[in-house]
Amino acid sequence: MKNLSVSELAAYFDHTQLKAYASAEDFKKLCDESMRYGFKMVAINSAPVKLCSELLKDSPVHVGAAIGFPLGQTTVACKVFETKQAIADGADEIDYVINVGEVKNGNYDYIADEMRQIVAACREKNVISKVIFENCYLTQDEIVKVAKIAKQVKPDFVKTSTGFGTGGAVLADVKLMKSVVGDDVKVKAAGGIRDLETCLAIIEAGAERIGSTSGIDIVEAYKKQLG
Repeated sequence: MKNLSVSELAAYFDHTQLKAYASAEDFKKLCDESMRYGFKMVAINSAPVKLCSELLKDSPVHVGAAIGFPLGQTTVACKVFETKQAIADGADEIDYVINVGEVKNGNYDYIADEMRQIVAACREKNVISKVIFENCYLTQDEIVKVAKIAKQVKPDFVKTSTGFGTGGAVLADVKLMKSVVGDDVKVKAAGGIRDLETCLAIIEAGAERIGSTSGIDIVEAYKKQLG
C-alpha cells in the first residue's frame, strides 16, 4: 500500500447524503464537512444540486448528482434529461445507475446505448461520468460484460453500487472490474465502506474513488493510526 497523507486519503472520498428526507440544513452540513476535510465531491440526488453548487461555489469540492437513482429503472431519455438538468444546475460529476433489468434480459446493446448517451452528455460539458453497476444484482459474467462495454465507451469511472441495494462494495468485485477496464477507466467503490481497514483494502485493490457516509470517521481513524 502506498503511503498516503491524510489529505490524500480524504481526496478519495465522495461525501454522501442521498436520504429522501435530507433537509437544507443537512446539505449545508455536508458541504461544510467536505470543505473542512478536503473531500473530493458531495454525492447527492439531483434536486439539491443547485443548493450545493451555491454552497460550494468558492471551494474545490465537486458537486455530484445521482441520476436514475437508486433503481436505474427510468428510460434512457429520462436519464439523459436528468443528467443535462443536473449539469445546468451546477453538477460537475454525474453518477448514473444502469438499467439492471436490461442486463438480466441480455440486452447489452441497450446498456451500451444508455452509457454512450449519458457519457456524451457529460463530455460535452466537461463533466466527470460514473456508471453504477449495482453489482449485488449481477453475476460475475454480467459484471465483466458491462465492464467491457465501459472499456469501449470510456466513462471516467465504473462504480460498484448505489448503497441502496442488497449489498455494497465487495473487494473481489473491485478487483474484477479493475481487471477488465485496466487503465482506460477508473473504479469507484461505494456502499458499506465504514471503516479504515476496508477502505484501505479497496484502494489497494484499485479503487480511485470511495463513496461513503463514513468519510469523517475513516479519516479520523487514519489520523490516529499515523499518530
